[in-house]
Amino acid sequence: MASLVEKIKRFRFVKALVYAVVGLFSYPGLVWVNKLKISGTEHIKDLPRRNVLFVSNHQTYFADVITFLHIFCAIKWGKQNRLGIPYYLLNPFTRVYYVAAEETMRGSWISRLFSLAGALTVKRTWREGGKEVRRGLDPSDTRKIERALADNWIITFPQGTTKPFAPGRKGTALIIKYHKPIVVPVVISGFWRAFNKKGLKFKKKGSLLTVRFKAPMQIDYEAPADEILEQIMFAIEQSKAHMMKGPHHWQSTDK
Repeated sequence: MASLVEKIKRFRFVKALVYAVVGLFSYPGLVWVNKLKISGTEHIKDLPRRNVLFVSNHQTYFADVITFLHIFCAIKWGKQNRLGIPYYLLNPFTRVYYVAAEETMRGSWISRLFSLAGALTVKRTWREGGKEVRRGLDPSDTRKIERALADNWIITFPQGTTKPFAPGRKGTALIIKYHKPIVVPVVISGFWRAFNKKGLKFKKKGSLLTVRFKAPMQIDYEAPADEILEQIMFAIEQSKAHMMKGPHHWQSTDK
């Protein structure tokens, strides 16, 4: 069954259909119910269509990714730092995947549907069944990401949790070190205030949602993974140096 789902994800028609359905339902919440401010798309409009990794802080399970997909589709249609009217959903940009925890994507029929939009499900190395578990990087998960990078963009959240300033996971740095993608850092804010943890229900309407793309990082791929990870965490403003710098970070630390 799992292999069948993986095959279905590769069909552009299926992904485009899921984008259209999810996009139409999510657009009002991003643009009308709340206010979406986008910046830095000039850094990504001319990127190659393969081997690009977007690294971002994480605030909700789904709203963050859905917003990224909206933005990438809008850029494909020539929009800069705005979504505009969502006619871009008629021919969306589907050459993008996102890394998500396997247990999260099995959680409900909605998450299973959204997984068809391009989820690369991985086993979380720190949490299983509500308990903290540490284990090494799963080789099968690495191969999934490697295959996807070969012809696509990938969105990943190095912290793997919505808890602010949680430590990053070394697996992200290892993928960067060995596969040498173009790495684009993204900083988001306001999603934790506007949506519940899953990102599917409103918590506070009228919130400002910001998505800021930074210039591709200059990375020494020969550096130790720990140094690369430290560089990533600083770029996405989740390092100790950024802790409690501004009110957009003052949120509940409940997982």
